[in-house]
Amino acid sequence: MVRATVPTAADAPPRGRRRKFWRGQHSQALRLAVRRPDFRRLYGTRLTSQCADGVFQASLAGVVLFSPESAADPAEIAAAFAVLLLPYSLIGPFAGVLLDRWRRQRVLVWSNLLRCLLVGLVAIEIASRVEGLLFYATALLVTSVNRFFLAAQSAAQPHVVEPDQLVTGNALSTTSGSVAAAVGAGIALMLRQVVGDGDSGYALIALASAVGYGSSAFLARRFGPDQLGPDDVQRSRRETVADVARGLVAGARHVTERREVASALAAIGAHRFFYGISTISILLLYRNYFTDAGLFQTRLAGLGQVFAATAIGTIIAAAITPAAVRRIGKHAWVTGLFVLASLTQLVFGLPYKIQTILPAALLLGIVAQGSKISVDTLVQEQVEDDFRGRVFSFYDTLFNVTFVAAAVFAAFLLPASGKSYAMLAVVSAGYALTAIAYGLAARRRHRPVPALPARAATELGDPA
Repeated sequence: MVRATVPTAADAPPRGRRRKFWRGQHSQALRLAVRRPDFRRLYGTRLTSQCADGVFQASLAGVVLFSPESAADPAEIAAAFAVLLLPYSLIGPFAGVLLDRWRRQRVLVWSNLLRCLLVGLVAIEIASRVEGLLFYATALLVTSVNRFFLAAQSAAQPHVVEPDQLVTGNALSTTSGSVAAAVGAGIALMLRQVVGDGDSGYALIALASAVGYGSSAFLARRFGPDQLGPDDVQRSRRETVADVARGLVAGARHVTERREVASALAAIGAHRFFYGISTISILLLYRNYFTDAGLFQTRLAGLGQVFAATAIGTIIAAAITPAAVRRIGKHAWVTGLFVLASLTQLVFGLPYKIQTILPAALLLGIVAQGSKISVDTLVQEQVEDDFRGRVFSFYDTLFNVTFVAAAVFAAFLLPASGKSYAMLAVVSAGYALTAIAYGLAARRRHRPVPALPARAATELGDPA
């Protein structure tokens, strides 16, 4: 009978050297990834684009949430997020089919150029005090193109790193992208000191984001047309509605056949829901409840501090996630992060003090980025390239839908001040239940199969 060998303690590095071993593995993977010119180019494409996102989103936040004319109660914030995020969520999976048909290099170039045009229109609308449906529709187009761009980035990532470098590559790219967005928000706050916080000032800030989008388009243009995939696709055939529908069904079947991917997407969707409730609460707290306390500021400047703390958390997540995943595995790491989120809500959220929000934002930044890096890598590893665009577009749609659902839920649960002990209990318990459910699902998938008795194995044709 052929017996599987079981690793022993002798096979692992000595306890005193184990930490250096894992750190060395991570550092080597990072060096190998960064040495590749195509990875650096895709990395630069993401950084410039997401920095521009931070500038543009800060201008929208100033107009929608912190202008003197905005009431900003929970229902209005929920409606704003629904208008900006939900429509694309309905067409996102269809866009994913196109990502598996269109050259992703061209998607990156043209989506950036289109955003340059659209942010110009938004700037004109802000300066002209255009409100209501027209303003939100134009902002929605910018957001929709942005989500399409990020889905294309994630689908293209395996084309610029080796499979054993995906965790490290994702940690660097997605985390640096989040930091770049926070830097963009900081740039917007500095620009506000120069141009003012009136309509004309916010219009100029929105227009400034076109510089980042144009730079991203220039970098993406340097890739070869077929360098970023998709692979083995007849791109010349025209797509009909029926073709797209069949592609969606095939993509859904592809995910359901990979239960590890399906459960990871479900877990990250639950996280996004509870994270969304916390986000709406913080927006309301900084607008309607907190007061300035020394270095801790409120309103848009205070939210800038929250974004900075979150960015620091994402950097920490990028530094520790690859080593943690190699040491304990993706599933145990994600489960532990959700437990950390549950405790963070109680320890730092319960006092409802402005001084405790920043450490909470830092820890939740670690949770959000660490779990996303792990799930991104799992999807990239287990989903075939011809389906990757559809799956990542669905992944992105899941992010939007669960966040909007959280905003609607918060509109009924939260008062205008943002302070609600019932909300804290719901979010903390939700994170804990998500950790338990995902941990149990991972354990069932990896439960060892008991060995057959020698006689049974012989009867099944296994030579003794």
